Amino acid sequence: MLEKNNLAKIRKNVEDCIGKKVILKANKGRKKTTVREGILEEAYPSLFVVRIYNQFDSMRRVSYTYSDILTQTVEVTICDDTDRQQIKIS
Repeated sequence: MLEKNNLAKIRKNVEDCIGKKVILKANKGRKKTTVREGILEEAYPSLFVVRIYNQFDSMRRVSYTYSDILTQTVEVTICDDTDRQQIKIS
């Protein structure tokens, strides 16, 4: 039951940050991690979507579940432009 409350808290934190710039650090397995910057685009009941632009000016959308944040497969850091702070969602 504790896990459900944590997932609800993570979901609420993600929903509050829609439209903000984020830094994603994703664990791809076998000591491979990727770091990407994007904009938190949408939040659904079981997943959230981030819009990412790469060096070739093409747009991609990636989606992760809230349990990915809970299990630390993905680290989401919100970049607050007004205060120049970075807030980690966990």
